[in-house]
Amino acid sequence: MKKSFSLLLLLAMLYACTPHKELKWEAIGDSITYSNGRPEASQHRISKGYMDDVVTALPYVHFNNHGYAGWTAKSMAENIGKIGIEKADIYSIFLGTNDWWVGLPIGTLSDYQNNTGNQTEYGCYRTIINKIRSLNPDAKIILMTPLQRTEYVDLNNPKVFMQGQYKAKDGVFLSQYADATKAIAKAECFELADLYYKSGINLKNAVNFRRLRDPQTHEYKNYTYPDYIGIPYDPATDEYPYPVEAMNMTYDGLHPSDKGHAAIAKMLVKIMKKL
Repeated sequence: MKKSFSLLLLLAMLYACTPHKELKWEAIGDSITYSNGRPEASQHRISKGYMDDVVTALPYVHFNNHGYAGWTAKSMAENIGKIGIEKADIYSIFLGTNDWWVGLPIGTLSDYQNNTGNQTEYGCYRTIINKIRSLNPDAKIILMTPLQRTEYVDLNNPKVFMQGQYKAKDGVFLSQYADATKAIAKAECFELADLYYKSGINLKNAVNFRRLRDPQTHEYKNYTYPDYIGIPYDPATDEYPYPVEAMNMTYDGLHPSDKGHAAIAKMLVKIMKKL
């Protein structure tokens, strides 16, 4: 028994000391992905992104950033052959939040299965994944559901603000895009980072508060969720509603803070450790 245990211990030590194979990762996404390595985009409210966090934990992983601010799955599908996606061991796809806001039809799983084109969320994912498979049919593909989001106000242009997920946009909820991503992952047996339901980022902790004028007194007040819903915000006259101390999982109601990026990375590291 002692000899068997000693042998197992020796094998475990040898395995731990064996250098891990270097892995190449192509990270595909929107502005959340784009922000990695670009702290100036957030006026330095963040210092790194989820990819940096992943490679800190797994130094044998090396990534290319294919994030584009404002892009939807349709934008990505229509440009997937032009943005320099390379052959890699791992591909992650992190889209959906812009698709919800612009109203890209979700479609059905049959749009994905039948490769019907880039008119629906499902169809766009098929185009993107077809490109990945053309580069490396054996690559591991990780799908990432969109993050939960509250009221978004652009830090660099406060005139740009959007409602939170708690209300449907054109009759559709953000969760439905997350569910579509999950359905593709299940159908294809892809890895899934279910950020919408399992990252711990939600409406309550997206921000600590929104700083808005009290409609009665017109004095500024810090409102927590859900008390700030429906309170007017006028970018022409009001201060930016998310001062630094309002940051929690996001710094603007949508884009992750360092804390939020770390939560995303934690889920990806768990997946990539198995690869």
